[in-house]
Amino acid sequence: MRDLRPKMFDEAENTHASQKLAVQMIAFIIVFAVIMLAEALIPSIISMGPLREEFIKQGYLEEGHNFTIAESMASATKIASQPKIMIPSLYCTLFGTLISILYVRAFEVRPVRSMGARKRRLVPHYLLGLAVGAAMMSIIVLLTIITGVSSISVSSSVNFGLIALFLGGFFIQGMSEEFIFRGYFMTTLGGSHHSAAAIGLSAVAFGLAHAGNPGFDLFVLFNLSLFGVFAALNIILFDDIWGACAIHSIWNFTQGNFYGISVSGTGNTESVLRTTAKSSSRLLTGGDFGIEGSIFTTIVLGAGVAILLYLLNKQQKEKAEQ
Repeated sequence: MRDLRPKMFDEAENTHASQKLAVQMIAFIIVFAVIMLAEALIPSIISMGPLREEFIKQGYLEEGHNFTIAESMASATKIASQPKIMIPSLYCTLFGTLISILYVRAFEVRPVRSMGARKRRLVPHYLLGLAVGAAMMSIIVLLTIITGVSSISVSSSVNFGLIALFLGGFFIQGMSEEFIFRGYFMTTLGGSHHSAAAIGLSAVAFGLAHAGNPGFDLFVLFNLSLFGVFAALNIILFDDIWGACAIHSIWNFTQGNFYGISVSGTGNTESVLRTTAKSSSRLLTGGDFGIEGSIFTTIVLGAGVAILLYLLNKQQKEKAEQ
């Protein structure tokens, strides 16, 4: 793969931190652990009461009952998918953006623009990202309907106030994951290593971050890593992070709160439509993880990656001719 070097990689090269790959990866693991603790603090406090009530309801706290990890995970997922828990959780992901920026500024001593946070063309790139993300998820859902894998219906009642809160939460959540995995980690690697390593390692890290979600397996890891590659190439093409933030946010919102599909195994919640699996094939439906773990997502993301590689190659040729 040709070394793709956007301006942000050149800016990230001027860092006070170690440029050794092993040190960079250890630093990322530490920063990511701090982010996870910060993001989980408030939701954990909020969910303690409801989770205890659920455990009592299921009889897990009765004397002599040894509940399994699977049972506890199922109960935790059920509670976490409730709007009163899930919405605060989404808004708390703001800590991910803030901590990744703080680390880059304070420890790597490089500007925020080296993370792709540029003011120039922020609005048009973000709006384009919204259109692209919504279109991609819609194509995935449409493919499942055309092939008879799923059916779709209008929800009997819709709380648009809750959906608006989810939209705001997903705007923050999608931005946060892009700043962590691409704005921080990818650009750190890109500043001192080949772009293929920066894209690949950050994409796999993004996939592995979902390893604790229900339904996670190797195929899910592949699809999530493919999404990471797609987002990375989008950032490199436009040399800013905003389009990828928009794609990520609207991808999750459209999936969960418009089409009514579990987002990364987090369970169903308030939605305009409800998509129901008619097939028992995990490859076609994604199983417990949701449609992101299906072959249809692989096809759409693969096409997206191919288009971005074509556009990047065209961009490189145009620059070479100037």
